[in-house]
Amino acid sequence: MAPIPMILDVDTGVDDALAILYAVASPEIELLAVTCVNGNVPVDMVVRNTLVLLEAAGRTGVEVAAGAERPLVEPERHGYEVHGPEGLGHARIPVPTLRPSRRGAVELLVEELRAAPGRIALVTTGPLTNLALALRAEPGLLTLARSCTMMAGAFRGRGNTLPRSEANVWYDPEAADEVFRAAGALPEDALPLAIGLDVTEEALLRPRDLDRICEPAPDSALARLIRDASEFYIGFERATFRGLDACFLHDPLAVAAAIDPSLVATEVCHVEVELEGRHTRGETVADFVRLWRHPLNEMYGLAEAADNLRAATEVDERTFEDRFVDRLRGLVAANA
Repeated sequence: MAPIPMILDVDTGVDDALAILYAVASPEIELLAVTCVNGNVPVDMVVRNTLVLLEAAGRTGVEVAAGAERPLVEPERHGYEVHGPEGLGHARIPVPTLRPSRRGAVELLVEELRAAPGRIALVTTGPLTNLALALRAEPGLLTLARSCTMMAGAFRGRGNTLPRSEANVWYDPEAADEVFRAAGALPEDALPLAIGLDVTEEALLRPRDLDRICEPAPDSALARLIRDASEFYIGFERATFRGLDACFLHDPLAVAAAIDPSLVATEVCHVEVELEGRHTRGETVADFVRLWRHPLNEMYGLAEAADNLRAATEVDERTFEDRFVDRLRGLVAANA
C-alpha cells in the first residue's frame, strides 16, 4: 500500500518531537510538511526545534512553515516547566542548517489541501490556531483533507492545565471552538478524530523504553536529542504524578491513530468548548448521551446541535507502546 501523504501541525515541545519522529519512522506515512504554531514554546523556537529534529532524523526534504505567533484571543502562554526552557528538555539544540519555508503555515495548509483534495491526512498536535485561521481562509478545508486527527481535549477525565482543560485547547479555546463548530457541518464518516487525555494518559514512555530506543547508537545526535528531551519530560511527570516513572505519549498516539484507527475505540458526539468559566475555560464538554435530542431538551435549555467529533475513549496501549519503541529504535539505528 502506498504511504499516506501527511501534514503535521505542531508546537514542538517534547511529545510533539516524539510525534514527528514517529511519523518519520513510519513506513505508512509520507511526511510532506510540518506547520508550526505558538504553544509549548514561541513559534520561532517551534520552527527551530522542528528543523533540528528533521535534520537529526535524516529528513531534510520536509517543508517546515511558521504559523500563528499567538492565540486568537488569549495572551501568549507557554509550557516551559513541562518541556524545558527551549522546548526540548535538557537537549543542547544546535543551529539548524535547514531553513523554513517561504510559505506561512496557513498558506501551506490551504494550498496543499486544495491541490490534492481527499489525499492528505492532517494531524494536529498543538493549539488549533493555524487550523482555525486556515478555515477562515478556506471554509471547506476539512472536506479537502483525507482525514483530520487532533491531539485535543479531555472528554471524560481530568485536564492537565485547569482541572478539566487539556493544554492544546486551553492555550487557544477560541480556535478550538471555531474548528469544532466547522466540523459540525461534516458527515459522520468525515468527522475529525480527537485523541484526548482520556486515552493518551494510558500510553507511556518509561526509562527502560528510552534505553531500548537509544541503544543502537547512544551517542548519535538523534539519540542524544531523544534522551535529553524525554528524561526532562519524565522528570516533570514524576514530580507531578508521584510514583509515575514515565511520561505520557500524547502526540505520538495521535499520529499513530491517524494511520491505524484500530488502536483506539471512539464515540461520535457533540463537543462544546467552554469559553467563559473561571475554572473551566478550555474544557471540552462532550455530550455522549445526546441530551440535545432528548424530548425534554427545551426544558433543559439545550439547542439542537450536530455531532462534530469522534472522541477516542479506549486505547490498545500495549500495541502502540511496542510499535513506538520499535520504530524510534529503528530510526536511531538508521541515523547512527
